Amino acid sequence: MLRSLKIYLMLFTLSTLTMKAQEKLPLKLIARTPMPGYTGDFDHFAVDRKGNRLFLAAEEHKTVEVFDLRTGARLHSIEGFAHPLMMVYLPDSDQLVVTDGDDNAVELVDGKQYKITKTIKLKPDVDHGVLNPVDKYYYVESGGASNAPTHTLSIIDTTSFKHIGDIEGLPGSSSEGMAIDRSGQKLYVNLTGTDEVGVVDLKTRQLVAKWPLPEAHNAHPIVLDEPNHRLFIATRKPAQFIVFNTDTGKAVASLPCVGVNSDMSFDVERKRIYLTGSEAASVFEQLDADHYEHLAEVPTGYRAKSSIFVPDLKRLYVAVSGKGKPDAKLELQIYEVQ
Repeated sequence: MLRSLKIYLMLFTLSTLTMKAQEKLPLKLIARTPMPGYTGDFDHFAVDRKGNRLFLAAEEHKTVEVFDLRTGARLHSIEGFAHPLMMVYLPDSDQLVVTDGDDNAVELVDGKQYKITKTIKLKPDVDHGVLNPVDKYYYVESGGASNAPTHTLSIIDTTSFKHIGDIEGLPGSSSEGMAIDRSGQKLYVNLTGTDEVGVVDLKTRQLVAKWPLPEAHNAHPIVLDEPNHRLFIATRKPAQFIVFNTDTGKAVASLPCVGVNSDMSFDVERKRIYLTGSEAASVFEQLDADHYEHLAEVPTGYRAKSSIFVPDLKRLYVAVSGKGKPDAKLELQIYEVQ
């Protein structure tokens, strides 16, 4: 009897300590939506804030999944893609623009009927994209390949949905992450293969600067902190969170982070950075423009590299993938900031 009581007290103490440890984490898991029957990787998200919808690219399933933003419930599967990757939601027209890798195309999706209505064919290796907030041009990488010396950014006018031009000859094989300033004048891009950050003047459509990564390779997510003139980047080899001064092009901070990272968000209100990769989300706090503190590694799931932060809901949405793991349990996870 005494032994059983000791075991009970020990288990209770461990459980209490675990709960307290979770309470101290900057992100708390509040909901999960299992995705049985899905395999491979999920890629990037998009948000329809007015309609309370969350969109997620299911690469191998060849669909874009639609979820309720508040509950996480799955609402619909949009079909017709070969390899959906990156997307942006257009609230004014209730449409979704999706990059389709295997089809080398950009697709326009009707947000009410959930149907592809238009397609623009581009060069091979279509992947990442970024929307200019001013003129609504969508810049899409294409024309690269493994070890290719250069690649292209194709320009799509999302208002007319027409291919209106290209930025040719960017160094490296691809652009694994892009960001545009609020004035719509500068585009910052990871130049994969040359281990540099490129700065493109969007008025002249010319590459005007290149900044070398500090002893790091394979850069992926990129986020702009415009008021502080800082650019956040994460690399995979090694896994590093790097901060650049956009006035000088010099790196001012570098900290270890989660590996296989793919998405990153800046929580401006709390001065936090949420960076997601396999098994965890790295959370950093911005002390000032040049100084950053690692707050926590929040456990997530296998290849949970895709994420998006919705500031007014104070939630981080994370997709747990399954590439290379036959018994992987794919799901959508919702975390609340604490």
